[in-house]
Amino acid sequence: MGLVETLAEALARAATILPEDVVQALREARDREEGPARVQLEAILKNVEMAKAGKLPICQDTGTPTFFVRFGLDFPRLDEIFSAIPEAVRKATKNVPLRPNTVHPFTGKNPGDNTGRYIPAVTWEPVPGNSVEIHILPKGGGSENCCALKMLPPGVGLRGIKEAVVEHIVSCGGLPCPPTVVGVGIGGGADLALKLGKIALLRPLKERHPEPEVAALEAELEELINASGVGPMGLGGKTTVLAVHVEYAHRHPASLPVGIVVQCWAHRRASVRIHPDGSVTVSQ
Repeated sequence: MGLVETLAEALARAATILPEDVVQALREARDREEGPARVQLEAILKNVEMAKAGKLPICQDTGTPTFFVRFGLDFPRLDEIFSAIPEAVRKATKNVPLRPNTVHPFTGKNPGDNTGRYIPAVTWEPVPGNSVEIHILPKGGGSENCCALKMLPPGVGLRGIKEAVVEHIVSCGGLPCPPTVVGVGIGGGADLALKLGKIALLRPLKERHPEPEVAALEAELEELINASGVGPMGLGGKTTVLAVHVEYAHRHPASLPVGIVVQCWAHRRASVRIHPDGSVTVSQ
């Protein structure tokens, strides 16, 4: 199987099969809920089973194809990856099928294949070595609408960051189809903070940040947001978020950007790893 076919298959898998860590988190949420919240989670889990069995999209909004490519500096075939990604998106759009979600911002014209200017969105990150990791994150429109950038005065400190994140997620209510997964990017600049928030979503659920202080912040944000009572689909309950993941960058002394990136309960993702010997592994 060529790289285009492999990437198309990985995107198809992301669209139709929810990663097991996300399914398990939804099961755990169902088991601690009751009333309308439990009913909603039972319906979600049934939907996940039907999509997997029928090889059908988990949601009618199959998202914007978003890629994060971590490439080894010694990897020799970057041009192949560059050309394979949009072609794989076209192939998956036709074969799954995926809903064509890219429209021109002025005319509304839809090319019909999930590509367009700067789309699929690709972030390239050079790393040491000669292998490549390609992470695929289909990003739904409803949850994307609840993403936000908060440019905080640095004096508010960690307490101000917590307040900004919790207040924003609670204000979204049921709009992003909770229980959500939230990525929080802190520091850098305006654009980097939001990018870090999306990168944080690539980490498996329950895998804490390796730095204890950041891991503690993740746990506290989860607790505070879930205490809000927004609940599944905004109908009330104990589970508003399945996880909060945080990444950070050093910042300017006069600036404290906080990027809040929201992903709906259908936290779809897949990864393709190209090994130095040319072999390829697909995982979720």
